[in-house]
Amino acid sequence: MNIFLGFDAGGTKTDCVALDATGRVLAETTGGPGNPLRVGFAKAFFALEDTARRALTEARQETENVRAICAGVAGAGRPRVARRLASFLGHAFPQASVRVITDIEIAFEAALAQRNVDRRANEAGVVIVAGTGSAAYGRNSEGKTTRAGGWGPWIGDPGSAYDIGRHAVEAALRARDHLGPPTTLGGNILRAEETGKTQDWDAILERIAKRPDAVFPKLFPVVVETAAAGDAVAQQILTSAAKSLASLAKTVVDSLGLNDQPIPVAKSGGVFGHSKYLDAALDQELSRLAPAACIESLRTSPAGAAAELARKSIPDVAADGT
Repeated sequence: MNIFLGFDAGGTKTDCVALDATGRVLAETTGGPGNPLRVGFAKAFFALEDTARRALTEARQETENVRAICAGVAGAGRPRVARRLASFLGHAFPQASVRVITDIEIAFEAALAQRNVDRRANEAGVVIVAGTGSAAYGRNSEGKTTRAGGWGPWIGDPGSAYDIGRHAVEAALRARDHLGPPTTLGGNILRAEETGKTQDWDAILERIAKRPDAVFPKLFPVVVETAAAGDAVAQQILTSAAKSLASLAKTVVDSLGLNDQPIPVAKSGGVFGHSKYLDAALDQELSRLAPAACIESLRTSPAGAAAELARKSIPDVAADGT
């Protein structure tokens, strides 16, 4: 049997979907973070291989049956990263053709798939991806593509879970020093970071200094809960995040000349669907910046869209399903 694997690998988790030649889903698995620029190549390789092996086990298939792979990986927009990932997957699955693209591109493909359109090169649209990191990607009717954001936590990723968590810690410490408005974020962060003993800010700041990725993104639910309880500072952090994400999308829309077109703008990633403040503020800002756009949440699995790209990369299989 011919098997096709699709990956969606980001800073928090890696999803893998296995399809057969007819496009039927045989298995779906989830593993650890797969962005090599955040966790290192060794951990990213392990996440990809582990999720694939478990998917094959669930589907009762062998490695040699994998015919094609499409991996959407955060950080793969850098050619050096994409080549190294492709080389690893090629060695792990020697019978398969391998394509490595960014996680933003497979989210875009998923957005087109859920609209039941033919995924042609000239199908226009924009997708906003916000999880551990953030970026926007789009394509116009001439096939031109562009992206904004996705530069990593030190330079960009506005509106991401990392960015929201970082702003929450900053706001809490400013309130503690009486340099900012009062907020309950500080106490909530301390309680969330408790690990069986009383935590203090020194311990948390030490963890941030050693590995900020292990702290900031995980504070996103704390900010959401604090905002829902009526904390004005937490609400403002989420509203500002929404405006940052809308600005990324607006940059893509302007660059592609899509301002007056009724294009889909899809939202993908773990930041969405958890906070009424962030979601409502983003929809409002997008409606203001791109009034003709059709705003929608991503309901189709990006990993599934990647697997479908892998399946369609083999013309004879895509034609007759064998």
